[in-house]
Amino acid sequence: MAIIAILAIIAGVILLTGCPPATENKKNKAAKTHILNNIDSTSLITHLAYLSSGIMEGRETATPGNRLAREYIVKIFDSLKLEKAGDSYLQPFPMGNDTVQGVNVIGVIKGSQYENSYIAITAHYDHLGIRNGQTYYGTDDNASGTAALLAMAAYFKQNPPKHSILFVSFDAEEKGLLGSKYFVANSPIPLNAITVNVNMDMVSRSDSSEIYATGIYHYPYLKKYVDSVRNFTPVHVLYGHDGEKPGIHDWTNQSDHFPFHQNNIPYLYFGVEDHADYHRPGDTFDKVNKSFYYQVCTMITAVASQLDRFEVVQ
Repeated sequence: MAIIAILAIIAGVILLTGCPPATENKKNKAAKTHILNNIDSTSLITHLAYLSSGIMEGRETATPGNRLAREYIVKIFDSLKLEKAGDSYLQPFPMGNDTVQGVNVIGVIKGSQYENSYIAITAHYDHLGIRNGQTYYGTDDNASGTAALLAMAAYFKQNPPKHSILFVSFDAEEKGLLGSKYFVANSPIPLNAITVNVNMDMVSRSDSSEIYATGIYHYPYLKKYVDSVRNFTPVHVLYGHDGEKPGIHDWTNQSDHFPFHQNNIPYLYFGVEDHADYHRPGDTFDKVNKSFYYQVCTMITAVASQLDRFEVVQ
């Protein structure tokens, strides 16, 4: 019975991490293990479960559930001892009403070699709240990106980057990218110090195990950073949705990377295509393929690590 239990545990670990079969080429296996052995899967799923739980009430901006999500992000930043960009992790901003504010959450890890050169890793934590008595849980949109950001912050805290990294969790994305627009207009660091933005919005659900890396059309040099990881992940990383086909297929202005792009800051935006539960109450934790989600997050972390390896991102 003990042996059976141990084998079950090993099988579960292989399923979650996407470990390669025993027959895989040893060189490729070693390369894959090195590149994708980064974030902690347990913490990632714990973050996702909590941020998309009923207690958050859909995390709509300026609601108690949104405040709970924000407090959780601050708690994790504080536990990791991330630095503050100012006097606080919080960056409040107006919402067009004196009584209502949105709040971005910003943490910093200073680079070991290029302290004044920043990579901005971003994800919005707000969602649609409660409408007509129904909770819009927003697991994929965008508890998934927020949980990934927290897991990545823990990884880079344990593996200090060469460049400084800004971890920014935006509020009010669903209100029209208000948090990211305010951030770039009131950045706590000079905008020209931000070399690239890695934005995550909807990264946990795809029946075909596909995710898009967009921004390549606008910034072709970024393709080599994604390509350097693409061959070592079981996730199908696709290019597109970033300007080559204008209209509904163009995601250039669809998430928080857009204000960076408007200010000539290159971006990589990772996201899945819309699914049946997009902006619906059915976007729930139980529908997430945990293995796919973990593999996506390790892939994005590996891309960010590749961006950090070069003296000048260009």
